Amino acid sequence: MDKGAYEGVDALMVTVITDNYYDTLRPDTAVAQRARVAPGLSIHAEHGLAFFIETVIDGKSHSFMFDYGLDFQGIRGNLEFLGLDPATVTAFGLSHGHFDHWGGLTDLLKYFRPGIRRGTPLYVGGEAFARRFVMYPQDPEPHDIGQLSREEIEALDAVRVIEIREPARVMEGLAMTGNIERVTEYEKCAASLLIERGHGLEADPFTGEQALVCIVKGKGLVVISGCAHAGIMNTVTHARKITGVEKVHALIGGFHLVNADSRVIERTVRDMAEMNPDYVIPTHCTGFEATALIAREMKDRFILSTAGTKYTFPSG
Repeated sequence: MDKGAYEGVDALMVTVITDNYYDTLRPDTAVAQRARVAPGLSIHAEHGLAFFIETVIDGKSHSFMFDYGLDFQGIRGNLEFLGLDPATVTAFGLSHGHFDHWGGLTDLLKYFRPGIRRGTPLYVGGEAFARRFVMYPQDPEPHDIGQLSREEIEALDAVRVIEIREPARVMEGLAMTGNIERVTEYEKCAASLLIERGHGLEADPFTGEQALVCIVKGKGLVVISGCAHAGIMNTVTHARKITGVEKVHALIGGFHLVNADSRVIERTVRDMAEMNPDYVIPTHCTGFEATALIAREMKDRFILSTAGTKYTFPSG
């Protein structure tokens, strides 16, 4: 990506459409506005993740959807609750080919198809449409966790699938990382996650996994990850490299430290703290142990994510 492709945004808003956790009693913060339930109105939480992202540049707003959770009915209800319309987006994006990130995508495109501008881009990385498997703890056999159908999506004639490998601007003020470089020695892909290639299963290297980067004027980088199978520190390091911006303003998303070795969790949190981000907002697959350690070691920068929360990062 050309480092001069954009200079940054006047404001960035990231709404967590769904996440693993919801708590209506969590207080708002300087950057986090919580969704509040009422009789007959509630937020759906699940083992999945979905974001609605908005940038503001010179008074003009642009929007993007990134990941789509697992349960479309829950996603649809949350979108309506939050007043968000996928038909208004400039583009769609997918972090990687796991069902808890693409599960609601096809039904979402079907439901909102009448309002979606024909040919709206859907940005994906390599092997986003591959079939994947998982070995659950204490289970000797791999479980088929499905496959997103490119053919079904293209048959809807709503979006144009664009596969990227290099960093690319996907919307005004927002870029995808392209394939993320692996530079840390301790961030390894889980051996329990498998991909089908040919007629066999292999350990999934998540070569095509994507994250998002945005430069907020006067504040620095905001990095948004889906699961960070490539490693959250690899992801941030890569984001710094492709943008030329060292200062990390906010880090939000799944860090995929669930069930990780305690030494890996400790090393990750230590290195993350040394990067000195202003805000750290772990979601989804970060795992309780890692989230708790981040909350303890980075308490002045940690925000507990809840489904339905809108984060606003203004320029300064």
